[in-house]
Amino acid sequence: MAAVLDSVRAFFAQNAFTIDAENPGDVVARENLLDRAMGPNRRRKSSEALRRGRVPAEGLALVARDPHGHIIGTVRLWNIEAGVSRDGSSVDALLLGPLAVDAAHEGKGVGGALMRAAIVAAKSRGHGAILLVGDAPYYERFGFFAVKAQHLVMPGPFERNRFLGLELKEGWLDGAAGMLVASGRKLAMPKLRRAA
Repeated sequence: MAAVLDSVRAFFAQNAFTIDAENPGDVVARENLLDRAMGPNRRRKSSEALRRGRVPAEGLALVARDPHGHIIGTVRLWNIEAGVSRDGSSVDALLLGPLAVDAAHEGKGVGGALMRAAIVAAKSRGHGAILLVGDAPYYERFGFFAVKAQHLVMPGPFERNRFLGLELKEGWLDGAAGMLVASGRKLAMPKLRRAA
């Protein structure tokens, strides 16, 4: 029943928002949205340890905008190594998160549209798998399942039943085991000059 209601809402919400690439001018609005949606402790999560000091994967930072151009949703994907394969080589993957939608726009299909756009964009860029920590009943409809991440661990506390994976290339996570490690580009920090 919930899926039917989501479909009906999404149908009537068509044209109420657009999905767009995040740009540098979106930073403040995105951070404010994340603070409202996820609370003050959002930076203490294990996923944040993999994102800290890094930039999102190329072309995989998306926002949803209302007709006035205001950000009402956000999702980002990050380059990681998902443990190692059976032969000992690192397994490249993506970590999704955070996904957030402004409370005033929940139930309008914004989150689902962002998820679908992120998955399509990741697949079109040749990535093999996406991992995330989230509510299984929500993410399973996009193909994410705990069994795909069963031999992987986060760098810090996490709930095993909320650690989910989606293979964009069949068999990509087969045999992958170990801890997730950040592998994306580092955030460039401005050089500080010494006072004379």
